[in-house]
Amino acid sequence: MSKGAYIDGKWIAGDGDWFEKTCPATGETSWEGQAASPAQVHKAIDSARKAGEAWRHRPQHDRTRILEAYAEAVGERSERIAEAISRDMGKALWESRGEAGAMKGKIAISIAAQVERAGGRHDDTAFGSAILSHRPHGVMAVFGPFNFPGHLPNGHIVPALLAGNTCVFKPSELAPAVAEIMVECFEEAGLPPGVLNVIHGARQTGAALLDGDINGLLFTGSAATGTAFHRHFAGRPDVILALEMGGNNPLIVWDPADVEAAADIAAQSAFLTSGQRCSCARRVFVPDNKFGEAVVEAIVERARGLKIGAWEEENIFMGPLVSEKAAQAAVDFQTMLSKAGGKPLRRLKRMDRGGGFVTAGVIDVTNAKDVPDEELFGPLMQITRVKDFDVAMAKANDTRFGLSGGLVSDDDALWLKTHQEMKAGILNRNRPTAGAAGNMPFGGPGLSGNFRPGAYYAADYCAWPQASQVADVAGRLKAQGFPGG
Repeated sequence: MSKGAYIDGKWIAGDGDWFEKTCPATGETSWEGQAASPAQVHKAIDSARKAGEAWRHRPQHDRTRILEAYAEAVGERSERIAEAISRDMGKALWESRGEAGAMKGKIAISIAAQVERAGGRHDDTAFGSAILSHRPHGVMAVFGPFNFPGHLPNGHIVPALLAGNTCVFKPSELAPAVAEIMVECFEEAGLPPGVLNVIHGARQTGAALLDGDINGLLFTGSAATGTAFHRHFAGRPDVILALEMGGNNPLIVWDPADVEAAADIAAQSAFLTSGQRCSCARRVFVPDNKFGEAVVEAIVERARGLKIGAWEEENIFMGPLVSEKAAQAAVDFQTMLSKAGGKPLRRLKRMDRGGGFVTAGVIDVTNAKDVPDEELFGPLMQITRVKDFDVAMAKANDTRFGLSGGLVSDDDALWLKTHQEMKAGILNRNRPTAGAAGNMPFGGPGLSGNFRPGAYYAADYCAWPQASQVADVAGRLKAQGFPGG
């Protein structure tokens, strides 16, 4: 029986279209089954709604205890989780192991964030007390991405459950397998039936979830999809939206800096996870001088030397893109830049082994015209040479996005200027742009989101605050006197 939906604590076969996921590295089928039908999606929402009444009334320490048990279950299955992720989307196994570890680590961080950012307060007053508390929204729809199919939806689900919400989770159809292991972990932890429901499928399944009776949408994915979701809920202020939508991220490399170290940082920024991180650097700015030329040459050398292979191969830096379609899209994007005047320094190419495999590419777009402000989810770095730092900063900020950015330089004055002026929610110095901490907020301005950052700040959008003034007896106001009375 295909496991197309997990509703009210039970897996059932989907009634929707059949789909399967093949590994972009090996071509093997990593998951197959029927999607959940619209009727099953609404049944999942109903299940979450019914389970929510008891779940939100459980003591906070009880919900926390269950999530702590979930963390232990995730840790015990870390290798299975890593292999499921790598088989689905082709990520190198060392990276998937890191993702599995981040999934476990997320729970303790979420618990701390919930206490700090969505906890309670009780202040004594002349009339009695002033009380701050937080309430869950209700049923939260969680849309998972393919690039971190365990860690990123986990980063929505865990704080949502801690706050007393229930969830309906739609994994990406490009990386669905890890969801079953997550469910197994929640069951072992003692999560009551209906508190978490899972619906597999693609566009039709997602549309049914959007049209359902939900109280919130927690999404990580492309700007095009996120803005479509935003339009869908126009005029619906009663539905909380938390949208993380990627970026066209800049990295400025400026002297004085160690050329080799700078090239390492730039290459990791652009090519980690085969460029399939929303925080990867897409645009790199260097001075138009000997230092800049040396950095570019060192970057090209690194792109040429990256070891690329299937997820189970040892000592690889990156695996394939998630699909053949994604690989061709990356090649087509490079062709478009070339026609606009870009000069390929190291071509991104489809590899002979097929699937989603591509080489890392570097293209100089200094003299290109009408370069689109778009995020390419692939290992292609765009180099721009500039005359001075002010031009670099202006070009870095010339984007509709604002997720991540960085500066590679030993000059403290340049860092101060960058810190004050670069529009990026995640701003790093002498570190890859793709590096982010779970105990910090994750998000940014512009098309990168709707100002509801995730990670440590996920607690903010998973609960709403309630302020109360409380007198122990009704006569308090009378005793204080009534103005004009």
